[in-house]
Order: sequence, then C-alpha cells, then structure tokens
Amino acid sequence: MPTEWSPEMAAESRESLHQVHADPPLAETVSREVVVANSQGLHARPAERLAREARRWQSRIELVADSQRVDGKSILDVLTLAAEAGARLVVEATGPDAREALEAIGSLFDRNFNEHAGSQGT
Repeated sequence: MPTEWSPEMAAESRESLHQVHADPPLAETVSREVVVANSQGLHARPAERLAREARRWQSRIELVADSQRVDGKSILDVLTLAAEAGARLVVEATGPDAREALEAIGSLFDRNFNEHAGSQGT
C-alpha cells in the first residue's frame, strides 16, 4: 500500500536534492594582458588560430577589450572585437586547465601568430 504524502516528505526530498546537486568547486580563473602586434590587427587568420587554440582546452576562454567580452573559441566573436594594431586585450581563462590554456594563447600573441609584424597578406 502506498505511503501518504506529508509536508515532511517534501522537505526531505528538497534536502536530498540539494545534497545531490551541490555546487561544484570554483574553477580557477587566470588572466593576462596581451598586445596585438600585427600591423593589420587581429584579422581573420590570427583570429582563426586563436579560436582553434582556445578550443583545444576545457577551460572557458574569453577576450576582453574595453567593455566588450567575447568567447575566444568563436572566430566570429573574436573578429567582432575589431582589435587594431597596438590594441591591448585581456585574455581570461576559467577552468581545470586555465593556466596551460592561458600560456598557450599568450604565446600566440608573443609570437605574433607566427606572422611578420608588417605582414600585408590576410
């Protein structure tokens, strides 16, 4: 025979639900300022390299320019920054591999995406 429902049962159910769905530990967030060195800015080719590198990592990768924050794993989002030569951006990584991701992405900027600073091709 089924047990009748009582308010105590509802309270117990809510308690067990909260225990099962407890918040995960906070993910580490690290950030670094980078400078766009290419004379043509962060155009399609380096934006694609950046997004491809960002997608290799589990962490959330975001780029911040002034008040604009975009998903670093999306080439279209990266292009919407319209970051010109000399622009200062903040790369922010949040997740289990945040430090490694930030190091790899920072290295792309440090190496100017393996392009020459005066490169004229896109």
